[in-house]
Amino acid sequence: MGNINMQEHATASLATLSASPVTRSAIGASGAIPFLVQVLDQGTPQAKVDAVMALFNLSSEKHNLNLILQSQPVPYLVNILKSSKKSSKVSERCTGLLESLIGFEEGRVSLTSEEGGVLAVVEVLERGSPQNREHAVGTLLTMCQSDRCRYREPILKEGVIPGLLELTVQGTPNSQTKAHTLLRLLRESPYPRSELEPDTLENIVCDIISQIEGEEQSGNAKQMLADMVQVSMEQSLRHLQQRALVCTTSEVSLK
Repeated sequence: MGNINMQEHATASLATLSASPVTRSAIGASGAIPFLVQVLDQGTPQAKVDAVMALFNLSSEKHNLNLILQSQPVPYLVNILKSSKKSSKVSERCTGLLESLIGFEEGRVSLTSEEGGVLAVVEVLERGSPQNREHAVGTLLTMCQSDRCRYREPILKEGVIPGLLELTVQGTPNSQTKAHTLLRLLRESPYPRSELEPDTLENIVCDIISQIEGEEQSGNAKQMLADMVQVSMEQSLRHLQQRALVCTTSEVSLK
């Protein structure tokens, strides 16, 4: 029990100290990072939360990020993502840390080698908080941009299309841009086929759907596309109505 308490206190202290950018280099140089990664694997639930927070903070320093990568945290981060609520802060920090680690080939290989690793990120993309979904789509986009031929299929097979479609309409501005870009990369060719076939979202998605194996997944993607088009139209209509109301109110106030 004493060791568990000491672990929790030490991890909580590191999480607190790492909140200040001034201390992050010193914490990394102290050799604390392997300890924090070990806590991700063997710590108590609270210690794991504090370890994720500390590592997320420390990852803002490039040298620390290399040290984190060397300690091979990706399998433990995936396990935490699988077991945590997708909209929680710990999930948000996990995905944010993964997004940074995926910038390295070792991080990408580790995620795709871990059973359910890519799926865990896709589930966050579907059900996470707005910021968490932005981290998730950023993670997948970085993978696809680094080596489209290698990572396109592992991403597609986890059923990412419906979540990406929803993000193009309902995500943060950054999420919408990243989702559009990723959809283009996930098609057979990321470039428009001809001037006669505009590079619209509908054409991009139809190209992808035609390559998806399984009638159920294809049907879900088509239905999601129809739903998202309807939502987009409704949002545009509400925006026009609001503008009309503002204009009318302004005219009345000028009279």
